[in-house]
Amino acid sequence: MKANSLLSLVAVSLLTFASFGCNSAPGRPKAEPEIPRPEEVHDFATLYKQNCAACHGENGKQGAAISLANAEYLSVAGEDTLLRITAKGVPGTLMPPFAKSAGGMLTDQQIRDLVDGMMHQWGKPDAITGQNAPSYAATGAGDVQQGQQVFTTYCASCHGADGTGLTTKDAGAKVSHGSIVDPSYLALVSDQSLRTTTIVGLPSQGMPDWRGDVPSHAMTDKEVTDVVAWLASHRTQFPGQPYPNPTVPAAPHQQ
Repeated sequence: MKANSLLSLVAVSLLTFASFGCNSAPGRPKAEPEIPRPEEVHDFATLYKQNCAACHGENGKQGAAISLANAEYLSVAGEDTLLRITAKGVPGTLMPPFAKSAGGMLTDQQIRDLVDGMMHQWGKPDAITGQNAPSYAATGAGDVQQGQQVFTTYCASCHGADGTGLTTKDAGAKVSHGSIVDPSYLALVSDQSLRTTTIVGLPSQGMPDWRGDVPSHAMTDKEVTDVVAWLASHRTQFPGQPYPNPTVPAAPHQQ
């Protein structure tokens, strides 16, 4: 009996030790949330932070690129345009493609998740309803001369008569508006960027949209197209400081 009891005790002890050892064996995974594979991330906040916030701002505004937390912009651009831009990027600008099919890192569903998240979080279904907003993209060529007149009417009060900038006062404080005809600036922005900014404004910087420049007189689609043509006419082939002409001998003090 004593031998059997001793054997039973040893057996129970071994089973207990074995069970404990399995639960604490080196390398056993801990009870923590599993990290999803990159293509399995569908949370908007995570996708936006990883792919968009660096340029468009942490909360969709006050970034180097256009504010996405702007209901007017989201409505004027529309879902199809946002999907295309996010997936394929904008050639000739700093906006890269994000879809795998275009060389990016996101799946088509993740592109859709991003756009759906923007519309849900920052969009307003009636943002431009009944406002006769200009189209997102120009439907024809602009008239440079007419554009100068449009600029004088809608833009000169802040940007100066010639577009080179102006200092105004807002609630007693001086506000400086930089040049928007500087060739170096124009080399960094596309015609579409100029058009988009003219239409939806820059709320974080106090720039009104197409409805707010002149009281009771919103800009028409043609006026937006013309003023963009006038701005674009200030581009130069080589923006920046004057470059030496190799066909002209340098002055003695420059040699």
